[in-house]
Formats: sequence, C-alpha cells, structure tokens
Amino acid sequence: MKACPCGSGRAISDCCGPYITGKSKAPTAEALMRSRYSAYVEHAVDYIIKTCIHDVKDDVDIKQTRDWSEKSRWLGLKIISAEKGGPGDTEGTVEFEAAYERDGLKDIHHEKARFKKQNGEWFYDEGDIVPRTVVRTSPKVGRNDPCPCGSGKKYKHCCGSS
Repeated sequence: MKACPCGSGRAISDCCGPYITGKSKAPTAEALMRSRYSAYVEHAVDYIIKTCIHDVKDDVDIKQTRDWSEKSRWLGLKIISAEKGGPGDTEGTVEFEAAYERDGLKDIHHEKARFKKQNGEWFYDEGDIVPRTVVRTSPKVGRNDPCPCGSGKKYKHCCGSS
C-alpha cells in the first residue's frame, strides 16, 4: 500500500489517486487541494493544469510547473484552514503549507488558495502567498563588534564589509 502524499493516512489508490487519474472528481475544494499537492509529488503536471480554472490555465508556465514538481523533494502538506468549498458550495478557500526541498534548501510554500465549482467540478482559481516574518534568533552584530566568524577583526572590516 503506497500512502497518499496528501497526508490523509490512506492509500493513494483510495484517496487522491482516483482524482489524478480522472476516475472520479474531487467532491470538495479541500479534496482538490490535496489531490493537486499529490499531483506535484507524483509529477502529474497535466492534472495540475487541468484542474486550473480556464482563464488561469492560459497563464500557467508548464515548464516551470514541471521543473518545480520534478526537481523538488516534497516533504508534506499541512491544511491550515478551509472555508466553504463543500459539496453544496460553488466556491471555497483553503489555506495550506506545502513543505519541500530543492537544491538542498528546505522551504514552505504557504498559500491561501481560492477554488470555484463549475458544472459540478472544482477548479483552482487563484491564490495569495502568505508572507513569512523572519525572526532573528541571535543578537544583532554591531559594526564595531568582533566578527562572529572568528577572524579577530571587527565585523565592519570582515563579514560586514559589503
């Protein structure tokens, strides 16, 4: 049993797999979001493009999408919130974090994605990247302080000279 990449705890064949292969349609906006993440993991770029709303499809850079899918190691999906997007709704929003590693650097794609239902089928409409605030974990090095690299020079004459 291959686990579904979306983190549901179910087998991919009982979770996102039927949506990706076209055997069934995602019943909710969250299910579509989870299947799109799984499609990135499985490199099913055609499904990612197919599940974009029509006017968004025209703006998708297929090569860049394929590169992101194939050159990343996907580390997990976290659903933060879902508003509307149920079987009886016509639109919904899913906020999520998709963790991945690329070129040895780990990152988190944090997005608030909007979905629309057309003719009984859910589509990705658009999303907003949620900015991250970087918090300093060590004290700021002053210009005249010793350089933290251990050279013995003042910071402004070493690593701080830009």
